[in-house]
Amino acid sequence: MLVMSCGDPSGIGPEIAVQAWRAGGTPFVWIGDPAHLPGGTPWRAVEHPAQARGLDGTALPVLVHDFPAAAPPGAPDPANAAAVVAVIARAVELVQAGAASGLVTCPINKAALRDGAGFGFPGHTEYLADLAGGVPVVMMLACPELRVVPVTIHIPLAEVPEVLTSTLLEQRLRITHAALIRDFGIARPRIAVAGLNPHAGERGTMGREEVELIIPVLDRLRAAGMAITGPHSADTMFHAGARAGYDVAVAMYHDQALIPIKTVDFAGGVNVTLGLPFIRTSPDHGTAYDIAGTGKADPTSLIAALAMAQDMAARRGN
Repeated sequence: MLVMSCGDPSGIGPEIAVQAWRAGGTPFVWIGDPAHLPGGTPWRAVEHPAQARGLDGTALPVLVHDFPAAAPPGAPDPANAAAVVAVIARAVELVQAGAASGLVTCPINKAALRDGAGFGFPGHTEYLADLAGGVPVVMMLACPELRVVPVTIHIPLAEVPEVLTSTLLEQRLRITHAALIRDFGIARPRIAVAGLNPHAGERGTMGREEVELIIPVLDRLRAAGMAITGPHSADTMFHAGARAGYDVAVAMYHDQALIPIKTVDFAGGVNVTLGLPFIRTSPDHGTAYDIAGTGKADPTSLIAALAMAQDMAARRGN
């Protein structure tokens, strides 16, 4: 049984959680304050995720976590920030204890958590890595047509060349390779790696990072038996013909990876954290305060995140 953290209750998380439950695909237990669910939602309190199996889809199973304040759509209350963080930590405890097979997280707003609870992490990914003991992790965005991994994540673009090191690149590639085998069932993953600079540096005429940093890492991993190509010019990596030649594209920075996948499948992309000792997926969108409570929220990405988490759990034998 999967568990789902509520995310920011003033965003679209509660409504897309209910929509995903009504869709009836992948069963899950929602963790949050039932007062924040859309009006009229049939729900039932459970004490343990295993109890949800007896509900047979008649009510949304809820592990109740009381929040101190109401959650008007589109207007996050700083008083709720600490509870949002606590729900994530509670969900992680459940999956680490084996009480749940995986975690699906609804969107949070980092600024709201920082202002209301002093949240010191750039995002979910980094917080989950900390809860897992500081393990190195990789953020992957995936849809049926494309998987992408950014080597650097939530940092200013100007800092990317400094943060990008051979050690970091090799670590990200090794974690990605191992996860594709274990969690996605790909026996010999094909990894395409983008360059940092336009035209992958054009042999050093548009930047030296490819020649001095990226190529030596790729050569070393190819010698170790990995099927890795690149560095490729990022502007030619993502058309349909190119995508057919690899299982994952590894990019050097956030937008280099996320713009292609959000163009290919804006509604259905899934954020999955690789390298954790437990399974975690999430919809690939934010809290969407502007449409919260209007009935316009699309649950497609959350439904896909649930299905992916269930598939990963099955491959791990959870």
